[in-house]
Amino acid sequence: MQKSKYLVANERDALWGLTVSTVGYDELSADEPYPTQGHADGYYFDIKRGRVLNEYQMLYLLEGEGVFSSEHVSRTRIKAGDIFLLFPDEWHSYHPVPGSNWKSYWIGYKGRNMDDRMRYGFLSPEKPIYHVGYSSDIVHLYNSAIDAAREEAAYSQQVLAGIVNNLIGVMYYLERNLELNRKSGYADLINKARERIRQSVETNLTMQQVAEELGVSYSNFRKLFKEYTGMSPAMFQQDLRLQRAKELLSTTGLSIKEIAYRLCFDSPDYFSSKFRIKTGCKPSDYRGQMK
Repeated sequence: MQKSKYLVANERDALWGLTVSTVGYDELSADEPYPTQGHADGYYFDIKRGRVLNEYQMLYLLEGEGVFSSEHVSRTRIKAGDIFLLFPDEWHSYHPVPGSNWKSYWIGYKGRNMDDRMRYGFLSPEKPIYHVGYSSDIVHLYNSAIDAAREEAAYSQQVLAGIVNNLIGVMYYLERNLELNRKSGYADLINKARERIRQSVETNLTMQQVAEELGVSYSNFRKLFKEYTGMSPAMFQQDLRLQRAKELLSTTGLSIKEIAYRLCFDSPDYFSSKFRIKTGCKPSDYRGQMK
């Protein structure tokens, strides 16, 4: 069984930053021929020769096992709960293994939004496979995309672009958290560290002290914290202090010097510099805006 839809985007849609070209669902019993028939020109492929697309695709294997390979990844086993990404202008091939059922969703898209994610290293052809497990949220998003494509109402491209961004975000979130949670106790450790730093935003607490309290080396703590949150613990602490500074500037009559030392900055000038980098204005200007 196959459900698929191929779409056309206009020049105005392209200015949105992301357009969707195809979305669908495949369901095959064991040993049925693959790929299924009914694909538009340029999408059908021979599994031995593979193919090259001029767009991104995101495929979610709901049931079954298969094999994936690309220019950057040698022959790799994929299984139910895996998402694998296809990248523009890159050779790839994939198919079910003999004797395996196959249920999969796909969606194809292009645009500068995705190009930027590649440019900044969020997505890479060198890591096309994401292990996310079964997710009802992902299934719901794909079905919503299929419904929106089938209806093809006015401005459906903007709805579909939102669904793609949501899919990418959920994929990224699920895989990162599954990976971190497999490292026994690490998620709890980072959550404890964040709470400890939040509670001590107006003290001279150092990140070395936090690591010591948690019973880990500072280098390991810093690595895990950055892996989990995307920033170093010292940067997390500084951001919290700057958030607190905005609150104090808005709700108290404390001088900028008093606020700087209350939040443990080395000097008022250093505080003002960091505040300006974070907010785009000086503390005095921020206070004036709030009044």
